[in-house]
Amino acid sequence: MRSRHEAPVTVGGCVWHWGTTALAPVLPLHLRRRVARGKEIADRLPERYGLHAERPAGRLLWLHAASVGETLSVLPLIEALAAADPALTILLTTGTVTSATLLARRLPAGLAPRVLHRFVPLDVPRWVARFLDGWRPDAAVLVESELWPNMIAAAAARGIPLALINGRMSERSARWWGRAPGLARSLLSKFRVVLGQTEADAGRFRALGAAGATCWGNLKYAAPPLPVEDAERRRLAALIGDRPVFLAASTHPGEEAIVLAAHRRIAAAHAGLLTVIVPRHPERGAEVAALGAGLVLARRAAGEDPAPDTAVYVADTLGELGLFYRLARLAFVGGSLVPHGGQNPLEPARLHCPVLTGPHTWNFAEILARLEAVGGVTRIDPGTEPAAALAEAVSAMLTESDRGRAQAEAAAGIAAEEAGLPGRVAAALLPLLSAEGKAAAASGG
Repeated sequence: MRSRHEAPVTVGGCVWHWGTTALAPVLPLHLRRRVARGKEIADRLPERYGLHAERPAGRLLWLHAASVGETLSVLPLIEALAAADPALTILLTTGTVTSATLLARRLPAGLAPRVLHRFVPLDVPRWVARFLDGWRPDAAVLVESELWPNMIAAAAARGIPLALINGRMSERSARWWGRAPGLARSLLSKFRVVLGQTEADAGRFRALGAAGATCWGNLKYAAPPLPVEDAERRRLAALIGDRPVFLAASTHPGEEAIVLAAHRRIAAAHAGLLTVIVPRHPERGAEVAALGAGLVLARRAAGEDPAPDTAVYVADTLGELGLFYRLARLAFVGGSLVPHGGQNPLEPARLHCPVLTGPHTWNFAEILARLEAVGGVTRIDPGTEPAAALAEAVSAMLTESDRGRAQAEAAAGIAAEEAGLPGRVAAALLPLLSAEGKAAAASGG
C-alpha cells in the first residue's frame, strides 16, 4: 500500500517521472530490437514491464544487481543471508542476459529453490508499480550504482526499507548528480543503509545526501574463486602440455588487435606460445577470429580444441574464465587498453595468476592501488605503440617466472583480505526485514 505520493517532488524527479512515462509507448520497440541482438530473451520481455510476479509466502528480500560483475559480487552475500535466515526467499533482479546465464551456472544447487531470478523492469512508473505491488518485497537492496528515481520513489512510498550496498559513485557520476542536487538528496535520503565500496565513494554519497553512508569494504574482494570443471581443466591441460599460455581476459573491441599484434612480436622468442583470447562478450567470437588472419587459430564456440600448431585460441564461451585463468602463465585483464574502465583484477588474483593491466582502470582504481602497493600487478604504459608495450610486458613475465610467482602471491593476499565481509553486510540488512525496520521506512526514519 502506498504511504505517500510516488511522483518525485523535485524538479529533476518530475522531469524523469514524466519523461519516462512519455517514452513508455516506444520502449517495447527498443526491447524487441535488443531481442534481435541477443540482449534480451523474447519470452521474458514481460518481466521488463513488471509482469510475471509469483510472490512466495514468507519473508522476501529483493536484491538488484545490474550485470555480471555485480551479480558475481553478491553471490557470497546471498549465501550469508540464506544461512542467517533459513526462512528467507531472495528475489534477484538483473538487467542483462549474461548475468542471468551466469547466475544459473554459479548459484549453489542448495540455494536454487530460495533464489528467484527476474529481469528488472524498466524505470517507467506504471511498470515499476506493477512490479512492486506484485512482489511486495519486505526490503529492497540495490547494488553499486543502480539509482533509478521512479523505482526508489515508489519503493519508499510503499514503506519498503531500502539499502544500497557496494555503492560506487565516481567523481564523474558525482558531478552529474551534483547538477540535480535536489533529486540526489531526495533519492539518497530514502536509504536506511548505504555502504560504499571505498571511503571516497562513501564520502561522495554523504555529500549528495546519504548522511549515514560508510565504507566496510568491497564485496568484490570477498567473491569465491571462479569455478572450473576439473575434468575439462585436466583435458585441456593435457592438450596444451608444457606450452606457455598467455591469456587476454574480458577483452573489448580494439584490444584484440593489440593482443594479436603483441603475439606476433614475441611468438618466435617463446617457443610454443599459445595466446588465449576470452572476449568480454562471447558473441563477438567470429569478429575476433577474423582479426587473426595469417595465424593458426581455433574457436571454442565452434567445438575446436587447441592443436599443437594452434597459435591463438578464441574462447568465445560464457562462464569459463575460471578454467583459463588456471591454465594461463599470466593474464592481461581487458577493458584497460581502451577507455572502458577495466575489469575485475581480483578474479585472476584469487587463482594465483599474474595480472597485467592497461591504464584505463577507473572502475577498479582502489583495488588496483592496493595491488600496486604490494607489487601485485604489472601496469602497462601503452604510449604510442600499445602492442609493443604489451609484448614487452608479456615477454618479461614469461622469461622471469620468479617475478610472476611473487606478484601472484602478493595479489592473492589482497584478494583474501575481505573474506568476512558478506556476513557483516548480511547482518546489517536482515534488520530491515523486521516489523521495526519496515515501520521506520514507512515513517521516513
